[in-house]
Amino acid sequence: MDIWETLYRKAKEQYHPEEVSPFIYAHHVVCALESEDGQIFTGFCVESCSGVLDLCAERVAALNMYVNSGQRMVKRLIAFRDKAPDGGGSGMPCGACREFFMQLALENQDMEIMVDYDKRETVTLKELLPNWWGMERYEAGSRKESL
Repeated sequence: MDIWETLYRKAKEQYHPEEVSPFIYAHHVVCALESEDGQIFTGFCVESCSGVLDLCAERVAALNMYVNSGQRMVKRLIAFRDKAPDGGGSGMPCGACREFFMQLALENQDMEIMVDYDKRETVTLKELLPNWWGMERYEAGSRKESL
C-alpha cells in the first residue's frame, strides 16, 4: 500500500454525510494529509446556514495537525466527496484553503495535492498559486513589519 492509498483510506473513514442539526451538515467532504514527520491527520467539512461559520475539510485537517502536533508543514493532501479525485477540479482545495496553507508555512508551496487518484497525478500548491501575493511578507522575515 502506497502513501496515497493510506491517505485515501484514512479520509474515507470520515465520509458519512449527516445532518448535525437543522442548521449544520457535515462529513460530506473529507481530507487526509501527511505532515512533515509522516503523521496523518484527517478532517471533514462542516457547513452551516451561515457561510462564515463553514469549515472546509482541508483546513480542519490542517488545524488537527497544528493543534495535536504543533506542525505546520504538509507533504501530501487528498480531499474528496464520495469518491477519490478523478481529474479536472476534483479534489482541489478551495481558494480559502489554498491561502490558509500558504500562510501557515511557506514550505507548503511544495505540498503535493492529489488530482487523479487512479493515475496518481498530483499538483503542488505553488502551481495552484503562482506569484502568490504574500511572498513579500515571507521575504521580509517579519510579520510585524508587514502588517
